[in-house]
Amino acid sequence: MKFAIYGAGAVGGFLGARLLEGGHDVHFIARGANLDAQREQGLLIRSEVFGEKRYGVHATSSATEVGPSDFVILAVKASSLTHIAPLVEPLKGAGTTFVSTQNGLPWWYFYGVPSDDTPIECVDPGGVVAKHIPAPLVLGAIVYFSCSMAGPGIVTHSSGARLPLGEPSGERSERIRLLSSALRDVGIKAPLRNDIRHELWVKLMGNAAFNPLCALTRTTLAELTDSPQGLRLIEAIMDEVRQVASAVGVQIALSNERRIAGARAAGNHKPSMLQDLEQGRVAELDALMGAVLELADRYHVSAPTLRVIDTASRLLFQQASERVT
Repeated sequence: MKFAIYGAGAVGGFLGARLLEGGHDVHFIARGANLDAQREQGLLIRSEVFGEKRYGVHATSSATEVGPSDFVILAVKASSLTHIAPLVEPLKGAGTTFVSTQNGLPWWYFYGVPSDDTPIECVDPGGVVAKHIPAPLVLGAIVYFSCSMAGPGIVTHSSGARLPLGEPSGERSERIRLLSSALRDVGIKAPLRNDIRHELWVKLMGNAAFNPLCALTRTTLAELTDSPQGLRLIEAIMDEVRQVASAVGVQIALSNERRIAGARAAGNHKPSMLQDLEQGRVAELDALMGAVLELADRYHVSAPTLRVIDTASRLLFQQASERVT
């Protein structure tokens, strides 16, 4: 099958490399120093699970050079989707499927939900993403592995190899079976979920707490979860996310304790928001917190702790941006 990896950073680079192991036709769409490194030296993966290997790759900055693909894995951050959405048109063919891997609540979340079909404005301002990547073309995917960029063209994979998949409709379609099989063949656990929205909330319950708190305190997951003060804040945010999820009809089945234990097991991993802060990048504030608060306002949930952490996080990244400029 032909895959386009839009955003050949840590997540995209790792997934693309695994698909290359399966003999698939994989094309990476990247930019800047990362693109230059991949063109000149290939893609180096250092994995504690699969070992170290350098791959010769097809890397470009232009979707036109790639052309229609069977699957387009959207591996950019949620904050970049509005920018790249108009650029994906050349990747579309008769049966192209887009795979969303972004953290937080996606633009397609309410597609096919009869109780509420109002889009989440903060994750797709003006509906630009939905216009170019309409929900019927999308599969949901949730990243459960820890990767980071060690340098241009170099991906470090420290733990995990799981990517649950789900149709927004909940059906077991042919396309989702094909993708799951391709991933499983190369060592990625890709279970099919009948209710991918529940899985989104399970991950978001942790991300809305761990990401901003680690960024604000400059701590790893292990350090944050070993702190009594940190644990109190984590649990308060998790409880508020549960309340918002319940308001939209999702009862999160996983306990706070198990979600925290999963994060603690990642050890001294720096969540993506802390990595963004350290590297001067834009953070996924709207996908991880803004979307939850938009729904909290829509359904009259107070969420006081998350509101304070959201405000503090925005101030933190605003100040970091001003220092860079």
